[in-house]
Amino acid sequence: MVDVIMETNFSDVKLLRRGKVRDVYEIDDYLLIIATDRVSAFDVVLPNGIPDKGRILTQISIYWFNQMKDIVENHIVATEVNDYPEILHKYKDALEGRSMLVKKARPMPVECIVRGYLSGSGWKEYKERGTVCGIRLPVGLVESSRLDEPIFTPSTKAEEGHDINISLDEMKKVVGGNDLAERLRDCSLRVYKRARQMAGKKGIIIADTKMEFGMLGDKLILIDELLTPDSSRFWSIKDYRAGRGQDSFDKQIVRDYLLTLDWDKTYPGPVLPDGIIEKTAARYREILEILTR
Repeated sequence: MVDVIMETNFSDVKLLRRGKVRDVYEIDDYLLIIATDRVSAFDVVLPNGIPDKGRILTQISIYWFNQMKDIVENHIVATEVNDYPEILHKYKDALEGRSMLVKKARPMPVECIVRGYLSGSGWKEYKERGTVCGIRLPVGLVESSRLDEPIFTPSTKAEEGHDINISLDEMKKVVGGNDLAERLRDCSLRVYKRARQMAGKKGIIIADTKMEFGMLGDKLILIDELLTPDSSRFWSIKDYRAGRGQDSFDKQIVRDYLLTLDWDKTYPGPVLPDGIIEKTAARYREILEILTR
């Protein structure tokens, strides 16, 4: 089995933070973002990871960042370890394929979410109120319905717990201006629409996705990850049927397994069986091959 990297420890490089999946280091004027093989579910990082998950997430992000450069610039400086500062070269085995050297940007305090289909929390709200994040939608939609026009539904970034959905007007206050909020919305929608069209030609529906932006001086750029299975719902066009939940190319296998257990969704999470890990790893590999071929 492929080695699983659960965390990195580079004693001579400054560790800024560990997220649920990524370890972020500071080096000179740049950040080094490393996608580990950690997997989280219900806001808990589980004890064992998914082989090659970090590499797959990184390669998918790099692919999409390159596809969107004419719409909005991104934070990538280098993706090959040989192009990184020399101090990092000795860590090549740990970094190759799963890391990006990026520009330091000031992250926007919002998640930019675009929904093209009715799923997840959006479907739950629609059933109760006929809206998604306060946006009124046509009556008579069913679970997984395709929306005539994708909708922009930003949320706050919570340090702990769940993000909170906010309206565009609320977002304007959070980011500090109408123009910036509208640029974030417009860029998000343009990126999503292009990605949806490209993925559709390969037999994949992008039901929704979450993007992050930052400011580099006065320039708005894409940061973090982009259109990965951890930030998006990918469905198969040939298996798609409105009126029910869809099988996703992501860690849904893990979530479904955990729901069969008597676990209270607190630390420490359960150890995943080999069979669940292998099925999840295969799902991630499959979507990488489909999207980037």
